[in-house]
Amino acid sequence: MPRPTVIICAGKELFTSFFMPAQQKRMSRLFRWHRDGSRTLTSQLKKKLISADAIVTTWDSPKFGDELHRLAPKVRVISHCGGEVKSRFARSLFGTLTITTAPVPMARATAEFGATLLLYCARNVDFYRREIRKPSNRIYDDLHLHGCAETIIGREVAMIGFGRIGRALVDLTRGFDLKWLVNDPYAPRSLAKKYSVRFTDLRSLLPRAELLVLSAALTDETRGLLSKKNLALLPDGATVINIARGGLIDLEALAREVKKGRLRCALDVTDPEEPLLVGHRLRNMPGAIITPHMAASYRKVRHEMAEVVIDDLESFFAGKGVKNRVTTAMLARMT
Repeated sequence: MPRPTVIICAGKELFTSFFMPAQQKRMSRLFRWHRDGSRTLTSQLKKKLISADAIVTTWDSPKFGDELHRLAPKVRVISHCGGEVKSRFARSLFGTLTITTAPVPMARATAEFGATLLLYCARNVDFYRREIRKPSNRIYDDLHLHGCAETIIGREVAMIGFGRIGRALVDLTRGFDLKWLVNDPYAPRSLAKKYSVRFTDLRSLLPRAELLVLSAALTDETRGLLSKKNLALLPDGATVINIARGGLIDLEALAREVKKGRLRCALDVTDPEEPLLVGHRLRNMPGAIITPHMAASYRKVRHEMAEVVIDDLESFFAGKGVKNRVTTAMLARMT
């Protein structure tokens, strides 16, 4: 039988960051594939789609609406090199096509970065770095005479969202004897037997959240969850760590709290501005740590994601089904 035709929607640099030479060779053995770097539905891309049996998408691919069936009448499967697909494809396509994602490799890397920020913030490293830049050795004297109170060991840490990333984070930090207080109305309560977590409602969690990690999906229900009102419920001196989606937080309300010195934050994601504007006050504000959406950007993770995509495509065309399909029913609880 002829090899299926696969169109990979990615620019050259982004494509090679995902697909190593060995994976490109594997693709060539299994499929006839062509790469197109168009970010919109150009006439060139439309011509390629006519003969496509499958599409591979990345973060820079065009978004596809209901017209895809007309543009690509032979396509039966779309595999996305990433986790978020809800905003990329028309809702109807999830019922008529097989659409897959590759979120699993990202979870542990994102959790690792969450652990990094959690430890960094709990020990208040940013404060001591600022102190050491001053033309004075007073911080040495203060620590010599009084010591410091900051630690992560044995602390209670709050978390909103307990999916793949949240569970991986709890696993990675087991040695610190943390007491996790978790809010996730959809996570099975039976998980408390496997993970050292205690589930609670949001109103009970926020006043106790001296360290708060956000790892929830961005849905209609969670958008703006940390509003001005809910931020006000956090205790003085609390730190908000966001390794999930920027839209979970009212960014300007948080910036005001940080500027006042009441709260601190460590944000790997921002919304509605990402990249965050060069002149945005949070970039240089004391008490704020901003990183450029780097949690899951580890290149090895991208190679693993590409492997997941190839595995699902190979399995699909062998008539064996796929492991990472996203159905219409799943969309309501996904970013």
